[in-house]
Amino acid sequence: MHKPGNAAQERFPAQDRFADGAQFIAGRYAKGTSGRSHTVVDPATGEGVYTYDLASTEDVDAAVAAAREAFPAWANATPAERSETMHRFAAVVAERAEEFARAESLQCGKPLKLSREFDVPGTIDNIAFFAGAARHLQGLSAGEYSGDHTSYIRREPIGVVGSIAPWNYPLQMAAWKILPAIAAGNTVVLKPAELTPLTSLLFAEAATDAGIPDGVINIVTGTGKEAGEHLVGHPDVAMTSFTGSTAVGKRVAEIATATVKRLHLELGGKAPFVVFDDADLDAAVNGAVAGALINTGQDCTAATRAYVQRPLYEAFVERTAALMETVRLGDPFAPGTDLGPLISHAQRDRVAGFVDRARGYARVVTGGEAPLGELRNGAYYRPTLIAGAPQDSEVVQAEIFGPVLVVLPFDTDDEGLALANDTPYGLAASAWSRDLYRANRATREIKAGCVWINDHIPIISEMPHGGYKASGFGKDMSAYSFEEYTQIKHVMFDNTAVVRKDWHRTVFGDR
Repeated sequence: MHKPGNAAQERFPAQDRFADGAQFIAGRYAKGTSGRSHTVVDPATGEGVYTYDLASTEDVDAAVAAAREAFPAWANATPAERSETMHRFAAVVAERAEEFARAESLQCGKPLKLSREFDVPGTIDNIAFFAGAARHLQGLSAGEYSGDHTSYIRREPIGVVGSIAPWNYPLQMAAWKILPAIAAGNTVVLKPAELTPLTSLLFAEAATDAGIPDGVINIVTGTGKEAGEHLVGHPDVAMTSFTGSTAVGKRVAEIATATVKRLHLELGGKAPFVVFDDADLDAAVNGAVAGALINTGQDCTAATRAYVQRPLYEAFVERTAALMETVRLGDPFAPGTDLGPLISHAQRDRVAGFVDRARGYARVVTGGEAPLGELRNGAYYRPTLIAGAPQDSEVVQAEIFGPVLVVLPFDTDDEGLALANDTPYGLAASAWSRDLYRANRATREIKAGCVWINDHIPIISEMPHGGYKASGFGKDMSAYSFEEYTQIKHVMFDNTAVVRKDWHRTVFGDR
């Protein structure tokens, strides 16, 4: 295991827990057997935190076998038993909340206050929600057929679920994939991103400590090309749940098709932020900055395209730029930090490339550069506002995944809503207006899985999260997510005391 420097050790003293490796299979940590290693890097400093052995296809096979072995007992546990165990799980994570928050901020570079106040509490709430949902899995009503038959619907677990989570919200994405699956009686093999495995491993460990049986939750940390593709194509995996880019999602779908397995895809986003001319301008400006910069813009629901009706456009650009300039970049563990680094220098350079190319056809109003000084070793990038970009340009159409907001004007309501829909994506959107009719029209006409009115970004466990169009299909969170991890069986039986021997005549006639 790589020995971290003093700074990393102080930020996350519990990392020695991973001394046995970054795989968690059948309730135990283990080393990967691929013969290759990967180093988790603190993106705020560029310092290595933890080096581990990557998973091989054989490790994936072992994890799937553990999940398959655990499935019958977990699937046959009563809803009350699963619920009680998951409530204990929530309590264990709550007891270790600070450890989870520090690990999340260390590997992602997000401000510690964000991990403490959003990521970890949201995860605990999600566990509690699905602990309750485990006791409320419902089929459809019983019904009569031909007067003497009863028919009803059973919802049953699917089997082993292979899940792949991204690096931007590794703890919450692990939770969103694992919790509805196990609440419904499935078992899970999760592959986290190689960059950010720490909190997924701690999550599985906490589940085991809470009494969730060995093999119900397994973690394999390897590359997407080797471990991820093998997991998706595994014949003993009955369902694949993937969160990530649309390009990779297409590849996942292609592989999953070969084994005709259930598929859940939460893919990219390019959320529009539509400001009508009767909106509260101050509220919209504050909402745009918060919505665009959440998690350093590395959020598929982040506000990325602000369409502002012409009478408010110039004032919106001016005030948004001024507010962005007050955002404090800094050490994620410092109390006054508003914005941390991007996940890596490679991602920072990718974001910078979008902005640099945009200078040829648009105006960079503020930002557009990496800070120097004490932040120069980290993957930082200043909050950036771009104005005047054409609708068909890449900064408007492509997912940048960084602290960049593009602002465009529109004249009529029809035009604003048409522009909002004019990308391949449809994950989330917001509309800003004091007029009830306008707001209601926006919720109806914007093609996205979530439309906020006079707000942007809040999510809750009770409500579904998922997209339209190239943003994928399927829902995370909520009862809708819970049902997706089940399969439906129609049951019919004869109520009469004597078995009917003449039913075949109804179909085939006399022989």
